[in-house]
Amino acid sequence: MPLTKEQKRKAIDKLKENIDKQKIVFFVDFRGLKVKDLSELRKKLKKINSNFIVAKKTLLKLAFKDKGISIDPKKLDGEIAVIFGFGDEIMPAKTAYEFSQDKGNLQLLGGYIESKKNEFLNSIQLIELAKLPTREELLAKITGSLAAPLSGTVNVLQGNIKGLVYALSAIKK
Repeated sequence: MPLTKEQKRKAIDKLKENIDKQKIVFFVDFRGLKVKDLSELRKKLKKINSNFIVAKKTLLKLAFKDKGISIDPKKLDGEIAVIFGFGDEIMPAKTAYEFSQDKGNLQLLGGYIESKKNEFLNSIQLIELAKLPTREELLAKITGSLAAPLSGTVNVLQGNIKGLVYALSAIKK
């Protein structure tokens, strides 16, 4: 059943609102994905402050055009959905990529990051972005790198004390 003009206007307004708030937006082809799997993906995305929205390509094009972002319809093939990430820039892409690896029917097509709205990220760039470590992983690596010299120093200082204890215990015997 075709959408009425009012329904189309509401859909475009909702898309524009999401475009304003997003930190990352990318397109996926969900052709062949089961409804159960689609619901699972939506739940995962909702947990990380992201939305999965299915919309017609013409409505997407109009909403993005009004916000000054041009979409090439040739790059968007198949059944298209849009994933908007409102918190972290990497986690929505990481979640969708991991889901696509598990299920196989979800393809990442490309998208935009908030800081580079005029530069379209193709699927390869988006996958590379998804493979980046999360913020927590990077912080853990930095913490480990900072703690390594300190723990090494402690071990060296303990070695001298252990040597003294061994020498005293040998003298005692």
